[in-house]
Amino acid sequence: MGTAQTPLHDAVIVITGSTSGIGRAMAQELSTLGASIIVNSSNHHDEGQRLASELPHSLYVGGSITEEGFASHFIEEVIQHYGRLDVLINNAATTKVIPHRDLLQADRATWRTIFETNVFATFDLITHAAPHLKESKGQILNVASLAGIRPTGSSIPYAASKAALIHVTTLLAAALAPEVRVNAVAPGLVDTPWTEDWDAVRAQYQRTAPLQRSATPQDVSHLVTALIQTPYLTGAIVPLDGGMGLVR
Repeated sequence: MGTAQTPLHDAVIVITGSTSGIGRAMAQELSTLGASIIVNSSNHHDEGQRLASELPHSLYVGGSITEEGFASHFIEEVIQHYGRLDVLINNAATTKVIPHRDLLQADRATWRTIFETNVFATFDLITHAAPHLKESKGQILNVASLAGIRPTGSSIPYAASKAALIHVTTLLAAALAPEVRVNAVAPGLVDTPWTEDWDAVRAQYQRTAPLQRSATPQDVSHLVTALIQTPYLTGAIVPLDGGMGLVR
């Protein structure tokens, strides 16, 4: 990556699920540092096009990462447009809110749907991006969750999918080294459209977390930016929970 103007000048960064919430915050912050951002979403295409038009040298590629053949098409379009890929940020995810004690509601179809996005399709995208990331000495940044580390989260299938993504992160960090660095962030509760009605959980964070609040999308974006710009870091899983992990 070049450093002539800003720390990420000329870097080409793919961010899946980036038209709102955490993904949007990352796109905006990394763009201000000189990166070209490939915005993606499975829907909200007008918003995706609008965001990409607001960010210098950026591109919107719509489509769900779970679609058959989309990963190959997505990466090919990036390479055709920019000629390189420096960072893949796997932010797209799905969940279903199910109380952990309600085992019957966490049926096999729910497990399949959540793992299809959060693990299988994410790994498929990594597979197609890896040769180009090796060429650029690039990196992969996975957006995991505190639910993959501690017994929490919107459902057991979601928590298990994020635990799987965390282990995939460490395995890939070893498998793709030294050409490609692979790290993950593991946020706790983040105030996004996805969680806007999670008032009880938000109140618990305010009561219990040492920093007495839930995270903002910008909190996650700041950490992601720092990890991307830390060249001697790979295989790291970094919690972002306001100190909630200190509470027992």
